[in-house]
Amino acid sequence: MKIVNRICQILALVFGLATVALFFFDFATLVTGGNSVNFIAAQLGFGSKVEVAGSTVDMARSADILFCFWMAVISLVLSAFSFKAKGLRYAAPGFGIVTAIYLLVIALSSEWKFIDTRPLKDVTSATYTPVALIMAIAAFLFVIAAVAYLLIDDYIEVSQAKNGALTIPKRLVRFFRDYKSEVKKIVWPSFKEVLRNTVIVLIMCAIIGVIIWLVDFGLGQLLELILGA
Repeated sequence: MKIVNRICQILALVFGLATVALFFFDFATLVTGGNSVNFIAAQLGFGSKVEVAGSTVDMARSADILFCFWMAVISLVLSAFSFKAKGLRYAAPGFGIVTAIYLLVIALSSEWKFIDTRPLKDVTSATYTPVALIMAIAAFLFVIAAVAYLLIDDYIEVSQAKNGALTIPKRLVRFFRDYKSEVKKIVWPSFKEVLRNTVIVLIMCAIIGVIIWLVDFGLGQLLELILGA
């Protein structure tokens, strides 16, 4: 079990590294002024100077791609440090799933939505390379490996403990069971009580609003007198 656990941890690190590395491969192809130009995701995210038809163009930053890059980097760092600090094993899948979902949305959406082409003139075509989808797949594989490591490592710790600790799935089951029992204890107000309380709240809001308006009006008149004097 420990060997499988270590394999999952290493796989998470490998897929996290692959996700970050893919940001430096050809991500999209733009046709501008009749010229086809390839862009890596890092160029689109951070913005950079690009040679197009003999002229230098300062590309604008694509905030969505930049966000995905930093989320992927954070996921990778958390996964790497989880070898020493096991507390980070919970955070890595969390950041990873956000990265994976966002990358998949980008890969399946229109290229014009997430690529800022304003600095370029006469852009007639924008297409993603297969790297866009591969990047999302790598991110999801990272999440799967990170979650597997988390669950297996937690199971090993619980099996070695002698204090009756529960694994993560059992803790979740107990949480929802307790939640269901607490919901049953809720006493819902009747329609008349809801209506009465709503009317009271609206009346109090109106009264407070009038008081604030009167104070504001009075202070305004006082300020005019002071400035006028």
